Amino acid sequence: MDSHQWDERYSGDELVWTSTPNQFLVAEVVGLRPGRAVDLACGEGRNSIWLAEQGWEVTGVDFSPVGLAKAKRFADVWGVRVTWIESGVEDWTPQDGFDLVAILYLQLPQPARSAALRAAASAVAPGGTLVVVAHDLDNLAHGYGGPQDPDVLYRVGDVTETAVDAGLTVRRAEQAIRMVETDIGPREALDTVVTAQRLPR
Repeated sequence: MDSHQWDERYSGDELVWTSTPNQFLVAEVVGLRPGRAVDLACGEGRNSIWLAEQGWEVTGVDFSPVGLAKAKRFADVWGVRVTWIESGVEDWTPQDGFDLVAILYLQLPQPARSAALRAAASAVAPGGTLVVVAHDLDNLAHGYGGPQDPDVLYRVGDVTETAVDAGLTVRRAEQAIRMVETDIGPREALDTVVTAQRLPR
């Protein structure tokens, strides 16, 4: 989907996604010392806002101006400050390193996906952490929901390879189960979850 399609999807008053932060992001961030964070492909801002509530200085990046406008309204309601930047992740160039780089459910085909992952990894400061969460390729056959196009789905090994090539040390790399509440009861979705760290100098 391009930015115009996402603009249309985000155009309603209601949130497309829940206001609750992603469970894998929460699990990986709890215990980290708050610093500078960037939420890439932040959408409506739920994860950016949660990070700001935890004391992080947050930048949210997304290519949908409508999504960013909704994120800003959401942040104002919650009384937190986030810097919002309109840009495609693969086109974004960080000026400085971040203590936390989060990239969640950015479902791009190649080569844009690799470019986005390289941009994310390059933005991690010494001592900083990269968290990548995405719909896994195996979700097509064995999980619930998510994109049905295999070209935009992830493999754990692809993410870890990019992280290592960028000089990061992988701390977590797994295909994880995420429970989804549906009208017919809970269902299992399969996600790629990778956490990596750039060692301190």
